[in-house]
Amino acid sequence: MGPLIQQGIINPEWNSIIAFVIGISFGFILEQAGFSTARKIVGVFYGYDMTVLRVFLTAVVTASIGLLYFNYLGWIDLDLIYINPTFIWSAIVGGVLVGLGMIVGGYCPGTSFAAAAIGKIDGIVFIGGLFIGVFFYGETYNWLFKDLHEAGNLGAITMYNLLGISSGALEFFFILFAILLFWMTIVITKKFSNKLLKY
Repeated sequence: MGPLIQQGIINPEWNSIIAFVIGISFGFILEQAGFSTARKIVGVFYGYDMTVLRVFLTAVVTASIGLLYFNYLGWIDLDLIYINPTFIWSAIVGGVLVGLGMIVGGYCPGTSFAAAAIGKIDGIVFIGGLFIGVFFYGETYNWLFKDLHEAGNLGAITMYNLLGISSGALEFFFILFAILLFWMTIVITKKFSNKLLKY
């Protein structure tokens, strides 16, 4: 059955409208979950608030289980889902820079727009920084970033193919990892919250 657009069930002309509605809905959910507050974002890095990690981990687990069962039931064809190619070195460098940006600025790109949408000045400033960074990257790509971006091209890989196991086995281990990570967030939050209370 799915993906709906690739299978011709939904006209491709609706693509932008559907993306807009999903984007607005995602931003609304982020704001309602409190992700428009910089303290909640940086709380993950300082250990006193793991809400962001728990919410996104829940979303990933839910989506991955859904895709696994939808594929099993024939409701979605995973072969038609586009997988971004993996450029390992740019992914590592980009991940470090985004992480540093979240610690310093208090937002990730998505949550900064959620904050700006409700009028937060720091969110608006953060978006300004995003545009400056995107402009700088685009203008200097060919002579500064191209080699880094194209280094370590692994193609459109999946974890289960990379590890040589089935998608079901990977999902099982991922759920165990998620449960362990949830437990660790509880332990970490209690530890750092107690330290903050002492001060």
